Amino acid sequence: MRVTVSRKAHFNAAHRLYRADWSNEKNQEVFGKCNNANYHGHNYELIVSVTGEINQETGFVIDLKVLKNIIKEEVEYKFDHKNLNLDLDYFKALNPTAENISVVIYNIIKSKIPSNLDLEITLYETPRNFVTYSGS
Repeated sequence: MRVTVSRKAHFNAAHRLYRADWSNEKNQEVFGKCNNANYHGHNYELIVSVTGEINQETGFVIDLKVLKNIIKEEVEYKFDHKNLNLDLDYFKALNPTAENISVVIYNIIKSKIPSNLDLEITLYETPRNFVTYSGS
């Protein structure tokens, strides 16, 4: 029996959507106010969902304390109150869109959980705008 367990987290971060190889006009046309040269911030909400078989000994798919610690150490501590463009190497050459942020977070967490577990990341940039990524 496969079951999905989820953990919710949040972090606050600033970013700018911008491509250095584009003109200022094209960046403004494509990214609009998200292209603000002085950056802008979001209160990101993150849902990390892990799916797998229930361990017959523990009754867990994954120990939620372990998942909590992975999220705290690998995402919240690294991303919270950061300028994603300037402070995180992941985004030195990668535009920090919600889509790209979710893939980066997925890859970080996926490397920290057992390989037999499936992972899905849902990242809310605003209460109405969110992305979901499950590795495919």
